[in-house]
Amino acid sequence: MARTRRRQPRSPFAVGLIALLVIGILVFLGFTKDIPFTRGYEVTAVFNSANGLRPDSPVRIAGVDVGKVKRVEGQQGTDNAVVTMAIDDSGLPLHEDATLKIRPRIFLEGNFFVDMSPGSPGAPELDDGGTIAVTQTSTPVQLDQVLTALQSDTRQDLRDVLEGLGTALSSKPTAADNRDADPAARGETAAKSWNDAYTDAGPAARSQAQVNEAFLGTEPEQDLGRLIEGTGKTAAGLVRNESELKALVTNFNVTMGALASENANLSASIRELAPTLENANAAFASLNAAFPATRAFAREILPGVRETAATIDASFPWVEQMRGLVSNAELQGLARDLSPATRDLARLTDQAIELLPQTDLVSKCARDVLLPTGDVVIRDEFQTGRENYKDFFYAMAGLAGEGQNFDGNGMYVRFQTGGGSQQVSLGSGNAGTPQQFGGLPTPPLGNRPAYPGKLPPYVNDQPCYRQTPPDLNGPAAAKTAPIVGQR
Repeated sequence: MARTRRRQPRSPFAVGLIALLVIGILVFLGFTKDIPFTRGYEVTAVFNSANGLRPDSPVRIAGVDVGKVKRVEGQQGTDNAVVTMAIDDSGLPLHEDATLKIRPRIFLEGNFFVDMSPGSPGAPELDDGGTIAVTQTSTPVQLDQVLTALQSDTRQDLRDVLEGLGTALSSKPTAADNRDADPAARGETAAKSWNDAYTDAGPAARSQAQVNEAFLGTEPEQDLGRLIEGTGKTAAGLVRNESELKALVTNFNVTMGALASENANLSASIRELAPTLENANAAFASLNAAFPATRAFAREILPGVRETAATIDASFPWVEQMRGLVSNAELQGLARDLSPATRDLARLTDQAIELLPQTDLVSKCARDVLLPTGDVVIRDEFQTGRENYKDFFYAMAGLAGEGQNFDGNGMYVRFQTGGGSQQVSLGSGNAGTPQQFGGLPTPPLGNRPAYPGKLPPYVNDQPCYRQTPPDLNGPAAAKTAPIVGQR
């Protein structure tokens, strides 16, 4: 029978070393709660204040724990706090536009946690070890901060603001305020006018809703994204050109000051805006109605436009022939023969420069005096209802018909032949000649227009078109008794 070999006992030193090693590992795991030589996803965030946040505080997304706070440190040179967080796989991915808020776990005071929003899916993902800027973080307002903000002077200012607001809403307007106010708001307090505004609030809100709906665009998701992207590019461009932006603000201030100095004219222009828009709507309607014909014309002209290039190419030989036709070899002495006529034409042009102003005065006289006077209807016992220039030409036509035959004494038609027992005064002659008399076979009915006893004044220092047209139906046109005298 073989003899059984006994196992040698382990050394007490080895057993103690192994026990110390196991105890050390357990203590490390108990205090660090982390597996050695492994590190999960970590992210750093900068807060204005840590607000009692401490290591092992939870990190939540939508109320679900997705990680914990590893370290809370101060940022060198500032009062900010730098918080390092370990995020589990359930909280990934995080994006560069992620936002964080420190929130209390108990009302007003108590423990705090980090409420995280992972960001928009379209933004780039945040790398492991990345940092979220202080502009994307926020901290809760503590009760002591509220009490500190409402100091005695602040409370007094708030009281003054509330009193001023109450006075502004309840005080009656003065006479000067009523003169400048809209007629519908005269005599009303600001609170009453505010209540009256609710009458127009409904239609205005509906119109605003239509405007907001129009702002959404035809493709809301893409349009809004492009709008935000364009706004970002605009803001970036303004940041790059800070000096130009400053000049723009200064010029804008000057422009607004100029507009304020012309507020009366601006108000008048705004009042004319409504009828202008009405006329513009009518013009746009006419323009819209003209578009079908314009489109049809455009379609019809397309073949001709397509042939324009070929037409131009075909005209080049003709242009070449015409160029040779008008050359010196062909024209020979034509230009020399035309030179005298050209000189005369130049002199005529120079003289026409002096003639045209006179012609303009004659045209204005005919437009403003002669033609308006001829358009007047004579209101007398012989009136026909026609303009007097028509009666004049009708009389000329009738006279030509009556007197188309003639004898040695002239035409057959004669008016008021001399001789008779009825004596009338013909007035004084020119250059101081004595008063003249005449004789008529029948009694005269009267004078029209009334004879003023002297020649009417002749205004020779004013052009004809600026003088007052005669009143053909006025007092001077009334029929007066004949001037009868004795020899």
